[in-house]
This record gives sequence, structure tokens and C-alpha cells, in this order.
Amino acid sequence: MISRIRVPLGFAVAAAVFYFATPNGTSMVIGLPFALLGLSFRFLAAGVVKKDSQLATSGVYSLTRNPLYFGSSLLAVGFAIMSANLIAAALLLVPSAVIYPVVIRNEEAHLQRLFPDDFPVYRSKVPRFFPRLSSPFRPSFSVHQYVANREYKPALGFVGALVVLVAKWLWG
Repeated sequence: MISRIRVPLGFAVAAAVFYFATPNGTSMVIGLPFALLGLSFRFLAAGVVKKDSQLATSGVYSLTRNPLYFGSSLLAVGFAIMSANLIAAALLLVPSAVIYPVVIRNEEAHLQRLFPDDFPVYRSKVPRFFPRLSSPFRPSFSVHQYVANREYKPALGFVGALVVLVAKWLWG
């Protein structure tokens, strides 16, 4: 259920965030690095994951079992800061805090069913959400896989959202 409403909910939240946002130079400078780091995590994860056919354990998946959700959370934090508005920030952060834990539990149960031998070993070595930067990093990335996962769509959304906030800041 929650998985099906994430995207439509995201568009509604974005519209409300843009309405309430009051970005300024300081909020943009502080929030943008968080958002860029989040986008980077999503980018690197999408170049590794082959949904339902292979357990992703390399690249950023060697640091966290959920780099896409971790990246999305950093994006939300970055845009919450850039919005410089408590209502907009709450609209971004509360759904993430409520939806992602449920989605992660469901997806991990799914991975346990798909990969009953490999997933428990992976789960015992790699943290669920916050990356363990001291973990051994095994580089891995495929542009072909990135495109196959259509991760360019969130990247385009990032650019569009950033343009709206910059326009609102400059022409308020």
C-alpha cells in the first residue's frame, strides 16, 4: 500500500513545499551539500542494484543496505533546509520518517525470501540505514544499470526542484 502512494504523495508534498518555501542565500548554501550528497548516494546505488535478480552488496551497498533511501533522506534534509520554512521542512521530513522504515522492513523481508542464503550474511555485515564509513568499500558502478533503473528521473526532479527554489529565492 505505502509503496504505491509514495510517488503521488511526493508530487503533492513537492507542490506544498514550493508554496511554503522561503529560501534565502544562507539556507541554499547550507542545504545544497546535503541534497547533493543524497543525490550522489542515489546515483551510485542505481548503478549497482539489479532489482530482484541479484543481491546488491558492492559499491554503496557495502556501506548501507538502503543507499537509495538514505540518499532520499539526505535529499529531503537538504531541501528542508533550503526551503527555510518549518512547514515545508515538516512536509519533507515527516513522510520520510514514517514511510521509509515500513518500506525498508517490507523490502528486506522480500530480499530474505529471494536470497535466503545470502541476505542474512549481508544483513549481519552491513548496517540497515546509516552508512558505516569504516566498512570495506568495494567499488562498483554501471552506467548501463543506472539508465536501466531510470535514476535519471529523480536527478531531473532534483534539478527542477532546485530551479524552483532558486527562482523563489531570487524573485520571491
